[in-house]
Amino acid sequence: AMAAEGPHSLFSLSAAAVSRSMGALERDVWALPGHLLRGLLPLLSVFRLERAEGAARRAGLSTQPIWRQLWDDVMKTRPPNSENITCWRKKFLETFFSNVLHGVLDVSSDWRLSDHHFSPLLHSSPHVSQLTLCNMLQGAVELTAEHNHKVLEILAGSLRILKFQHLLSSDQSIRRSLVLLLHRLIHHGSVTQVSMYSWPVPDTVLLVLILSMSAGFWRSGNALGYHSSPCGLCREEDKAPSQESVQERAERGRDAEREGSHGENQKGFPEALQEADAHLNSVLLDPRNSPQAYEETSSEGPCDHPSSQGGSSPRCGSGQLSCHPVLRKTHRRLKPAVGRKRRCLRQSRGSCADPEDLYDFVFTVAREDNSGLLDKTSTTEGENVENWTSSSPGSPCTGHADCRKRGGPAGIFSSKAAHRFRSVSTLELFSIPLTGETCRTLSNLLSSWVSLENLVLSYNGLDANICCILSGLRALSRHPDCHLRVLRVSDVFSHMPCMELVRCILSAFPQLHTLSVSFDLKNQLEGNRPEGNPNCSEVEIPESCLEQLEIRFPREPLHTTFLLPVLKASKSLQQLSLDSATLPCSQELGLLLEALKEYTPNLKKLSFHDVNLAEHQKEVLLLLQDPVLQEITFSFCRLFESSTAEFLSEIISTVKRNSSLKSLKLPGNRLGNHRLVALADIFSEDSSSSLCQLDVSSNCIKPDGLLEFTKKLEGHIQQRGGQIQFTHLRLFQNWLDQDAETAQEALRRLRAVCSVVNNSWDSSQAFADYISVM
Repeated sequence: AMAAEGPHSLFSLSAAAVSRSMGALERDVWALPGHLLRGLLPLLSVFRLERAEGAARRAGLSTQPIWRQLWDDVMKTRPPNSENITCWRKKFLETFFSNVLHGVLDVSSDWRLSDHHFSPLLHSSPHVSQLTLCNMLQGAVELTAEHNHKVLEILAGSLRILKFQHLLSSDQSIRRSLVLLLHRLIHHGSVTQVSMYSWPVPDTVLLVLILSMSAGFWRSGNALGYHSSPCGLCREEDKAPSQESVQERAERGRDAEREGSHGENQKGFPEALQEADAHLNSVLLDPRNSPQAYEETSSEGPCDHPSSQGGSSPRCGSGQLSCHPVLRKTHRRLKPAVGRKRRCLRQSRGSCADPEDLYDFVFTVAREDNSGLLDKTSTTEGENVENWTSSSPGSPCTGHADCRKRGGPAGIFSSKAAHRFRSVSTLELFSIPLTGETCRTLSNLLSSWVSLENLVLSYNGLDANICCILSGLRALSRHPDCHLRVLRVSDVFSHMPCMELVRCILSAFPQLHTLSVSFDLKNQLEGNRPEGNPNCSEVEIPESCLEQLEIRFPREPLHTTFLLPVLKASKSLQQLSLDSATLPCSQELGLLLEALKEYTPNLKKLSFHDVNLAEHQKEVLLLLQDPVLQEITFSFCRLFESSTAEFLSEIISTVKRNSSLKSLKLPGNRLGNHRLVALADIFSEDSSSSLCQLDVSSNCIKPDGLLEFTKKLEGHIQQRGGQIQFTHLRLFQNWLDQDAETAQEALRRLRAVCSVVNNSWDSSQAFADYISVM
């Protein structure tokens, strides 16, 4: 009937009725002219709107406003960083998936969500690139349920970022679901980033499980309470190697052993695998072992690591065999086991009755196809037990008694050995306290985590355990396939002075491209220690690949003397950020600028935050006229605290003459209205400035001052015939709420000139909060 009356009759129905009618008319409706299709799209359910995407694109229509309206109607919250959202369709469906998964959104609450053709998790899963699991991991249990098998398969291809937040202790069945989920999404999926947030009292079992599986380890055996054989995908991957004869594999293993007998290959099992094995056997999947019981048996002492002056980690020699009974026991049984299997190999392939003997033989003689699980193993009688521990220079933490401590009777590997799978490239730990034991586990995992590209450790209470992490990184840096390029470490207390830690890290890991070290306060126990500790400050830093360096000092003095070796070694440095440093004398900043000019010719971005520059006007002007710098930030640096009008004029004149400066950021410097208006002269007709971005956030700017700045800027643009490169203005946290009408007029006129980033901010409440904490 509607077809007979023409397509216009569709719009006489209710939106719900139109959506219900789409099943029969869908093919014809998508052929409607663009102007009719535009009116139809808002009347569709989520299921139909998703199917209409192709037709809308062909008609030159955008569905983004509809998805944006759907967000407002369904989510009823303001999304974070809404100005950076480029695809509201993806944003809506990704958030919708998460909310349905965690039971915080009822699909029956809106007719657009309750289409009987629409399976919420299944149809939204292709758009999910990041997912957060929280609390009791209900989402993991739901996703591994049989009825969501297809959803999990789709997620394995679409998911890139997996986050854990506010986790609680869990029982065995929940851990089983988590293991299966991680195995599918990481080992056989596309997840590249694992992040954990806000876990004040972490469950050691869960933490070690997530870390181990993120690093690519999984013990598939009955001892785990899971399947005794690998998953179906594992078996598929093993089909091709399984066709190879045992003799061929043994010969291949002996060849690998001979090749590995030279140079750095003579390392034995990666220590990371030993650590993962010990944890997984002793505590990880045994419900009798509570995190509390586990912590009581673990050692909290820091690792006894070498300084960065060189040298290897302490190692357990043959005379110290009693300190590692597991290794002694394993070494004794190697010779007869190898002998049996070698005799067995002389017979036919099927004559070897004990499959576990054969498995042990493969792990004893050769490198197995577990992604480099074995580097080299001993097959000769009397070989030193050191070959079973990573004792080469740069090996992870093995020497100290605390670090050699192992739980459980697993030994190095039983027949149910761990498998090495695909691992993630980014690991982030935010606000998760790490004990000495978990630091040692992480250190040992890091030592062989070659796929890792980004490591973020934020507020983990490391203290002295930072040495453990450095030991793992030192071992990783010596691996030829190492990919780590970004390291960010931040905490409340610093165990050592910031510059000392920077030098330690760079001397151990010169391959880094980005290094960020950030601390809030000095450790009270370390507060009186001299700045130049000989452990690191006297070490020669090798030439590094560093491109970005960020240091936030815990109110420490900035001594250029200690920064100088870092700058000398970092010829490729492009970005430098110094935060919360104090300048011990007036000459210190001048020395720094000279060092930057001499040693970092490629420096493009320089940032000072919360550094008092009120008495350093000369150095500020020198920076602003630098012909190489493209971005300069003076954030909360009190630039105009005691300055004169001449200083502001000199800043404007200097920027006008600098054609290389693209971005100038001046947040929190008490500009006020009159200084903001003066800054508009940077874009005057006689200016050769190429400034594109200006940040004047948190500068006590009022609506009338912003309007006057806008009018003056419009006049300069008109004089230059519209030729201006200024494109971005940031106005966060200014006093624009004091006269909403004037502010809106100023913003409307500004947006005709450039992109304006602003936020709704209650200045009166912010001022009250400030007064309350004074």
